[in-house]
Amino acid sequence: MVSFDRPDQIAEACEVCQSVVLDNGAFSAWKKGERHDFEGYVAWADQWIKHPAVEWCVIPDVIDGSEDDNDALLAAWPLRRDWSVPVYHFHESMDRLSRLVSTYSRVALGSSGEFAEIGTPRWWTRMAEIMEVCCDTDGLPLVKLHGLRMLDTGIFSRVPLASADSTNVARNIGIDSRWKGTYIPRSKLSKALILMNNIEDHIAAHRWNGNGAGFQQNMELLG
Repeated sequence: MVSFDRPDQIAEACEVCQSVVLDNGAFSAWKKGERHDFEGYVAWADQWIKHPAVEWCVIPDVIDGSEDDNDALLAAWPLRRDWSVPVYHFHESMDRLSRLVSTYSRVALGSSGEFAEIGTPRWWTRMAEIMEVCCDTDGLPLVKLHGLRMLDTGIFSRVPLASADSTNVARNIGIDSRWKGTYIPRSKLSKALILMNNIEDHIAAHRWNGNGAGFQQNMELLG
């Protein structure tokens, strides 16, 4: 996933990565106290979405905005719907989530409001409510689901996500205090490979089995 906040990374990513997703950079702009450049992102996404390596792009969202604010951005978004993915924020209503699920083929899930801290009992309870809308009676997703900031193996192995993102690798390869013991990797590349392999050793849950509070398990491979 390449952010509009770092457009300098897109050309290299498209050359070396099998699959690339365009992130709107709204969270980065919000953290900096800046106004998100909607028109600039549209132009950038329109240019790169046609590259064979680019799968889809995240429609801009207002991080601390109302449902009306975010619905207005969906209405103003000019690119093709099959290229575009809306963001559902955890604090928003189930009615809005139902509308997104019935309209788009993929929906991104973003932790927000009182559910901003991922993995807490409150967060898992809210995720269970969200899965009731996003999945059928067998727990199979009705659309592809993307988990924003959900590459923690304890999260995506328990939720039927089609994709997820995180800054986990980029952040932790430079934090020396996280790496202890006799066989400490010496290079950032080695650290990155260890973190990436740990993620790749896990798979997302096949379906939602109805259990929240962190007790959801991926048991599909056990028969």
